[in-house]
Amino acid sequence: MSALSFPEHPETVLLPVEHAAPRARRRWYRQPALMTGLVVMGIIVFLAVAAPLITSYNPNAQNLSQTLQGPSAQHLLGTDQLGRDVWTRLLYGLRLDLSIACLAVLFPFTLGVILGCVAGYFGGWTDTVIMRVVDVVFAFPFYVLIIALVFVLGPGIRSIVVAITLLGWVSYARIIRGEILVAKRQDYVTAARSGGLTSPRIMGRHVLPNVISQAIIYSMSDIVQDMLAIVTLSYFGLGVPPPTADLGSMISDGQNFISTHWQLTTFPGLAVVAVGLGLSLIGDGLADLIRPGQT
Repeated sequence: MSALSFPEHPETVLLPVEHAAPRARRRWYRQPALMTGLVVMGIIVFLAVAAPLITSYNPNAQNLSQTLQGPSAQHLLGTDQLGRDVWTRLLYGLRLDLSIACLAVLFPFTLGVILGCVAGYFGGWTDTVIMRVVDVVFAFPFYVLIIALVFVLGPGIRSIVVAITLLGWVSYARIIRGEILVAKRQDYVTAARSGGLTSPRIMGRHVLPNVISQAIIYSMSDIVQDMLAIVTLSYFGLGVPPPTADLGSMISDGQNFISTHWQLTTFPGLAVVAVGLGLSLIGDGLADLIRPGQT
């Protein structure tokens, strides 16, 4: 074939880089699950953040002359047994639980990624010690350990974050370790070692950016798990102390009136379901987006 001839199968010619890159950047909005999840979570986050602008009521203000009122123009979801506006408490409770859940994911994510990198990259006794700790934590049910730790530490936001951090890092460590075991055998890692780069530089600049995507995807479902833990703890009186608005305490307080004022428990429960659905869809969409062969 001469230098001016064309290949036999022109349909196999790759797109130029300048055309392929924009095409890759456009893929994200063609994922239905990702887009649906972003819309759902966008609405939820907007309601939570804009709570002071959406409602003028104080979420903790009691009005004993208007207890257990039904939905009306003044109170969209009615009032609870202490005369507090349910819609207001729902917004503020969603705001608080979401912020705690996101904060509670940040610390175990960071700790788990660091320990997973060390275990997978260096191996040996370091890997053995870290993974034995991971196996011990995985041997017990997550929610049982969370309830036990918070019971020992005492109720409150700080206790919840500490308990989730002590238990949540193991999942990220296991994910990152598995990815590191494969990545460290790749040619680019060998070349980096041959070039005299230090191990921390190789892990931080060359290996971690190529393996952290799986941990980010998992963090979406981890936020859901943490939020369920927060709601469960508050339901049992081990979470956010009253009278602070919280979805778990709202469900617990409203269950005594489920036959007459079903909205007291139903809407906080639906809020938890909506958050779980939105984050799960985002996680599925991100997984589809980074899956090899997707365009």
